[in-house]
Amino acid sequence: MNKQNTLILGVSLILGLGLLGLLLGNAVVRFKTVDRSVTVKGLSEREVPADVVIWPIQFTAASNDLGDLYRTIDRNTGMIRSYLLEAGISQEEITMTAPAITDKSAQQWGDSSSPFRYTAQQAVTVYSEQVALVRSIMSGMSELGKQGIVFSGDNYQAPTEYIFTGLNDLKPEMIEEATRAAREVAEKFASDSNSRLGKIRNASQGQFSIAARDNNNPHIKKVRVVSTITYYLSD
Repeated sequence: MNKQNTLILGVSLILGLGLLGLLLGNAVVRFKTVDRSVTVKGLSEREVPADVVIWPIQFTAASNDLGDLYRTIDRNTGMIRSYLLEAGISQEEITMTAPAITDKSAQQWGDSSSPFRYTAQQAVTVYSEQVALVRSIMSGMSELGKQGIVFSGDNYQAPTEYIFTGLNDLKPEMIEEATRAAREVAEKFASDSNSRLGKIRNASQGQFSIAARDNNNPHIKKVRVVSTITYYLSD
């Protein structure tokens, strides 16, 4: 190989390495530019009234005579049913369970302070979309108490439930609102950092949650969703 060929090869090698360095440099710049992003969250909330109520009406009775106990249960159940029907609840909205009877003498550990051998618990359940009507009826149940029905005060195992079933109608608007709120936050961040907001890199929609607005108003529901979105940033 003569000196001229060696010179040409050397120059070509230098030019090739320089071009490769330029390409790699541009690739790094592009990578860093693409990698710049911001992740934001957007919230959407609604307060809505419950549209279904499930109301278990529980009462207790006691007697030393089993037949008398069942007659008391039937009488009390009939009074509750009649009261509900007269108040505007339909027959289809009322269900009754079989009474739970406890025989104190058949238990190893009984309550010796009770003078009655048999005790019973019965539940009459209202499942209705007439939430406002049911709530008004609840306040008048003391009238039945005055007629001898002993209502159970402990509703821990069978509390009144309020349900909202219209979530699907709210979803599109709430998702749009959460996405818009997230973009507003991202635009503010981009402006403060002297950047421009680019396209969405990725997005995830959180689970919709429905909960009572507060403990005193379980019939008013708060619907909530959070969207998490990552945007590209550029100078």
